[in-house]
Amino acid sequence: MIDVVETTLAWRRLSPRMLVIHPFQEVVRAAPALLGLLVAGTSSGGQGHLWSVAGVALMVVLGMLRWFTTTYRITPEHVQVRRGLLNRKVVTVPRDRVRTVDVTSHVLHRVLGLARVEVGTGMSERRHEGRLKLDALTAAEAARLRVELLHRSPAAAMASSTVSSTVSPVAPPAGSTPAAETELARMRPEWVRFGPFTMSGLVTVGVVAGFVSRLVSEGNVDLGRVGPVQETWRWFSAMSLPLEIATVVLVLVVFVSVASTLGYVLAFGNFRLTRHAEGTLHVTRGLLTTRATTIEERRLRGVEVGEPLLLRAVRGARLSAVTTGLRSAQGAQRGGSLLLPPAPRADAVAVARLVLPRVADAPSVSASEASPVTASLTAHGPAALRRRFTRAYGVHALVLAALLALWWWAGLPSWTWVTAAALLPLTALLAADRYRSLGHALTSGYLITRWGSLARRRVALECDGVIGWNIERSFFQRRAGLATLTATTAAGKQGYQVRDVDLAEALRLAAAGTPGLLDPFLVEAAAPCRLIACDAR
Repeated sequence: MIDVVETTLAWRRLSPRMLVIHPFQEVVRAAPALLGLLVAGTSSGGQGHLWSVAGVALMVVLGMLRWFTTTYRITPEHVQVRRGLLNRKVVTVPRDRVRTVDVTSHVLHRVLGLARVEVGTGMSERRHEGRLKLDALTAAEAARLRVELLHRSPAAAMASSTVSSTVSPVAPPAGSTPAAETELARMRPEWVRFGPFTMSGLVTVGVVAGFVSRLVSEGNVDLGRVGPVQETWRWFSAMSLPLEIATVVLVLVVFVSVASTLGYVLAFGNFRLTRHAEGTLHVTRGLLTTRATTIEERRLRGVEVGEPLLLRAVRGARLSAVTTGLRSAQGAQRGGSLLLPPAPRADAVAVARLVLPRVADAPSVSASEASPVTASLTAHGPAALRRRFTRAYGVHALVLAALLALWWWAGLPSWTWVTAAALLPLTALLAADRYRSLGHALTSGYLITRWGSLARRRVALECDGVIGWNIERSFFQRRAGLATLTATTAAGKQGYQVRDVDLAEALRLAAAGTPGLLDPFLVEAAAPCRLIACDAR
């Protein structure tokens, strides 16, 4: 027992195999500058290759120093990481603040049998400098660490808190049988058709453009003198203006679609969502880079169904978790909140029903009534409709007036304001769609709110996770008799809004969502412009 305690509390190093990974990562990160240095030195007749070799050597040394200066340990109360040479830093995370554990393996990691572990906490999601990362551990050690931090039974947790000064919980051995898992969703080949509609390829366009721009800048390269570039530009310049625009749009659409599909396959290949017997949800995904995320169900406060315009047009949606301490601002595809990648909306609804605890435990209620992601929503009335059209046409009118002024006084081409005027019907369609997206409901113990057009979102938030209500009314909202109700919570985006709802309905929702909360804490001024109800807890 003494040996186990001493081994657990001792500072441990990362895997020695990372001495291959970190130098490689540093060299890749500095590749544009090193290549530019080589090109600049060679073109000027200098010893550019010597400086490049020196730069690579420096990057390798810096990468190796990360292994020598990084240690970690797991105590009964904390997870600690110590790193740095000149500026020594110790990052400490309380174990009861651990929300998620991400295990990621890039291609080189997988070749060497390694994995990167990132521990997600409420503090680390708000403060980037407080994130706890271990890059890299052996795959077996990463799996044991994930189990140790999240898959602790109540008895083990009580024992660790009682005897924390002498005993540390021990991870299960590598050869032990894992606890039972229930599969909730798995990637299907037909889901690939949703890849082009995610538009994630636009990020690829930006990355490629940025890399080429930096490479050209660092290397002092004149693209106008490159033969293929000259021929392409000569062929493009011979076209008429409408044909040039059509060509650029076509090439961009094809490139973005192919890049989006490829990115979808690489990011979500082998996707699998399972429920662990000890109360966690486990998400694994990725082909070249694999990622495994574990979320504690007791911290799950709801779900968010995202339907961007293009994805909605093909009846697709993505599903994310609203979890305490895990902020949705990280993004559904990059962060650990993803529960289902872009897939058929019916599958997102089915997975949401399986994930939400109260819905899954309501067998006597029909599926359409029990599931907050399919429950009928209450419309926001004609005042909200007028507000949508007023705001849309107001912005459009300002843009049109500015283009007309520039055309009249600055000689701007007339097609600019003519095009803006022709887009008025599109503005009306957008305003109407934004109104149709508005809705709210209170059912099965969940507050449901929906908003957005270009990126429609529907959030089902557990009322028990609401810690306060905020009712705000702008000048124009007061004139229309409307208000914006915000349910504040420690999960997800920290607050979810029911926008442009009737004031009486907003008060009814707040009172019904947390009965008795508004009675002692609702304050209304003589000329009300803002009402706040907070939880005394």
